[in-house]
Amino acid sequence: MSGSTGPATGPVPLPGPTPDAAREPETEPAPGTVPRSSRDPWRFVKPLGHRDFRMLFGAVVLSIFGAGMWAVVMVYTVIGAGGGPVELSAVAAANAVGLLVCAIPGGIAADRVPRRLLLRIVELVNLLAITSVAVAGVFGAVTIPHLAVVAFVMGAGAGFFFPAYSAILPRILPPAQLLAANGLEGAIRPALQQAAGPAAAGVIVAAVLAPAHAAWAVVAAHALAFVLLLFVRPEPPAAAGEQHEAPDGVRGVLHDLREAVGFTVRTPWLLWTLLFATGWVLVFVGPEEVLLPFVTRDRIGEDPRLFGFLLAIYGIGGVLGSIVVSSMKLPRRYLTVMMGVWGVSTLPFAVVGVTRQYWLMALCLFLVGFGFSYGNVIWGTLLQRRVPRHMLGRISSLDFFVSLALMPLSMALAGPLAEVVPIEAIFLAAGVIPLILGALAYVVARMSKDEIDHPLDH
Repeated sequence: MSGSTGPATGPVPLPGPTPDAAREPETEPAPGTVPRSSRDPWRFVKPLGHRDFRMLFGAVVLSIFGAGMWAVVMVYTVIGAGGGPVELSAVAAANAVGLLVCAIPGGIAADRVPRRLLLRIVELVNLLAITSVAVAGVFGAVTIPHLAVVAFVMGAGAGFFFPAYSAILPRILPPAQLLAANGLEGAIRPALQQAAGPAAAGVIVAAVLAPAHAAWAVVAAHALAFVLLLFVRPEPPAAAGEQHEAPDGVRGVLHDLREAVGFTVRTPWLLWTLLFATGWVLVFVGPEEVLLPFVTRDRIGEDPRLFGFLLAIYGIGGVLGSIVVSSMKLPRRYLTVMMGVWGVSTLPFAVVGVTRQYWLMALCLFLVGFGFSYGNVIWGTLLQRRVPRHMLGRISSLDFFVSLALMPLSMALAGPLAEVVPIEAIFLAAGVIPLILGALAYVVARMSKDEIDHPLDH
């Protein structure tokens, strides 16, 4: 689950350490003591000790911050160009279409093109796209079609960026630090994209003469991100066992796609987690995105700050969940913990649909956010540890695609369903069904046996 694996037909290859990033030494603790590595609260920042990761992570931070600002700037630029709800919906849809269309090609490219080059190209294209809006704003020439094209380009860029980012991490970091690296990314994403970025953009939009002028702040963020990517050094050469040859041209692309899909189907823990993610998105996202604002308004109050605070609490839960899991070692029963946390953490959402107590609603959303991010960090780490490196980009993009494919359907169904089914029943289903789906996936894929058969060093 990008958001999302029984035993495979044979042992799953584990990516080994890169030449410049040896495994962290493991020492035997003294009798009666707790190993320092299992209780180190600063474990999650250790990846920042690697120069290339610092440059890469800095670029990701700026890019996410820019995306958070753009979400607000785009809305007011559409309004400033004379658009209304229909035009805003069209621009937002263009972004989603770009993301979905390019998710799979982005994964294939991440396994064929040097990841560093791909990240630079995406960031440069993002920079040029946003700059075009800022320049057009200076001359008062921003149009809705222009914004739709830029939104599509930004969505397409995300489809290429994050498979490449996921695939480059195990090439520049030792395996023992991947959990912490994913935790850092999982923590800063909600903090910047859902809170700091939109807040900064709101202040800037209010201070400038025209909304499009605020795009210059987004330009600055992407420009700095691009500069940082220029300082990321080439990846170490692949080891002999990691070399992968595939045909060129269209036949090669189809070969790569078939290989990734075949690996997924033959690997039960991967396949069934993706199926779980699909079901989770279908039953959960619609009520969360579409119905929660109305539940808050009808039961708590019409003040928009009440709903905004709930979203902030949800995001804070995600930040803390990411930090907590990345401050510890990877659980030995990693699949059990991941599926258990994901399944149980949705149960409080059922309470959100029935309570009229604001504090209880906030607490429940905090727990949902905490559990989702906790499991997500483990999941991203498992992809990087258990998927062969030569197809990690493709598998990451399949995860990305599957996690998003049913999101529009879920949101489209939520409103009409609420007209014929009580809200309480919808939220109850959204809270309980993921637990049932998770338990089913865990049993059918024989995840308990799989994690024992494929232990990971911690």
